[in-house]
Amino acid sequence: MVVAVALPLLPAHASTQTLLAFSARVAGDDARTRIVIDFEKKPEFSVHYVAAPERVVVELPATAFGFPAEDLSARGLFRDIRYGTMDESSARIVLTAKKPVKLVLAETQPNENGTFRLVLDAEMTSKEIFSDLVKTQDWQMPVEPAPNALATGEQDNVFTVAVDAGHGGIDAGATGAATKTSEKTITLAFARMLSERLNKIAGIKAFLTRDDDTFLSLSERVTLARQGHADLFVSLHADTLAQKDIRGATVYTLSDRASDRMAENLAARENLSDELAGFSIHSGPPEVADILLDLARRETQAFSVALASNVVESFEGQIGLINNPHRYAGFQVLRAPDIPSVLLELGFLSNTEDEKLLLDEAWRTKVTDRLADAVRRYRDRALANGG
Repeated sequence: MVVAVALPLLPAHASTQTLLAFSARVAGDDARTRIVIDFEKKPEFSVHYVAAPERVVVELPATAFGFPAEDLSARGLFRDIRYGTMDESSARIVLTAKKPVKLVLAETQPNENGTFRLVLDAEMTSKEIFSDLVKTQDWQMPVEPAPNALATGEQDNVFTVAVDAGHGGIDAGATGAATKTSEKTITLAFARMLSERLNKIAGIKAFLTRDDDTFLSLSERVTLARQGHADLFVSLHADTLAQKDIRGATVYTLSDRASDRMAENLAARENLSDELAGFSIHSGPPEVADILLDLARRETQAFSVALASNVVESFEGQIGLINNPHRYAGFQVLRAPDIPSVLLELGFLSNTEDEKLLLDEAWRTKVTDRLADAVRRYRDRALANGG
């Protein structure tokens, strides 16, 4: 194991340095962070992990860091970033993390003008995985192409569903009009029931993004789904509306343009969840943030719409739906680029009749049965079509 030690970095502009790093940028959030450093020539580098506190150390040849210090200021997963000369022939970048991290990408890439950029993509991970990384100094990067969004179930004979209970922790969500029950409590109860129901279907495995009253940022939810190799992502909610007579379930998919004003307002409220806990998706230069939070691919988006259609079909005649039950808007939690995703509003806590149903055990069982049936039919159709 590497012992944690203070790193006596020399000034970043030592005269013996030969390789020029002329620009840098950092973007990301509490789940994924990208660091990009531009060099005049292709740099050779190595990476290792250091414990207590968790750090990622990047070793470089003699380097002159010719960019403003604020360009490499800490954000996202990192609470401190230091860099500078170690001796005549080496330099070092030290990334001190807020939580256990791993590099999912670390490589040099050519720029159009003949220069090169070093790209480091860090992702949150568990304490156990980070400990293994320290022991083995293994920072393997994914080398296989990203799987087809529907192919994973066939490849491992298991179709995996990430069930996301909306809100949690400091973010209580909406409040029931009559009972004052919080949305986070209702969504967790539903998520547990749905996960249990899905796990009874042969060939389907479900897991929860949260299994207790814990706050998860929107990006953490998406990252947990991807780390769990999910084939589907289902986020459960029960919001409120100013119009208390509106009731029934709604299924949302991702789109830059909202289907209607209600969908637009709902997405805006849900996307404020991170700000409530002091997180922000707007960190770093937009051109880098777009890479981290890119829109779902067209193919994946088509699968998301198919999933939403299956949910509506399963609910019709069984579970109350609002008018035009499939809607769309720019929900941050649906932005996984390779996982078909839907956000399901089970009902509205602002409506007393919906609130009664949301708290009724028999109705919950009926809803989870219908949802499980929708997922099963979606899985069966996907596999039948060669997915």
